Amino acid sequence: MPARDEADQPVRERKYARSKEMSYQQALISLVIGDILVFIIFAIIGDTSHGKVSGLASVLHSIVVALPFIAGWFLVSPFMGLFRRELLTQPRAMAIRTLWAWIPAWVIAMILRGIFFDGGVPAPAFMVIALLFNAALLEIWRWPFALNNAARKRGA
Repeated sequence: MPARDEADQPVRERKYARSKEMSYQQALISLVIGDILVFIIFAIIGDTSHGKVSGLASVLHSIVVALPFIAGWFLVSPFMGLFRRELLTQPRAMAIRTLWAWIPAWVIAMILRGIFFDGGVPAPAFMVIALLFNAALLEIWRWPFALNNAARKRGA
């Protein structure tokens, strides 16, 4: 008979199920890296669609272009609770909170972009595209991330 713990579950099975779940630190690192990549992808797509430089120079340019978005996001998202442990396994809550956090982060990103790149207010069309496209990219990344973590937590 296998050893049992206080939950009356075989110890070996419980350890196996737990090993599927990401630690909070792993989840946090993954989220931060993924969030940064979202904004770099947005910048790469924008640079590509406007025929900017290609190759390594293009990637470096895109990273620089993404900096206002990254800064806006990381100035707002921690205060909106987007890195809380309990949110990491709640896809619906993650999706809703991501959208709510993106709105003030977008405002900050547009201000920073205006100061450092546009010498004033960015073009209105760009502002709308940045708002909607980044919101979509963040949702495409963060909702499945939380869905996957929820499944891991259940041991699936």
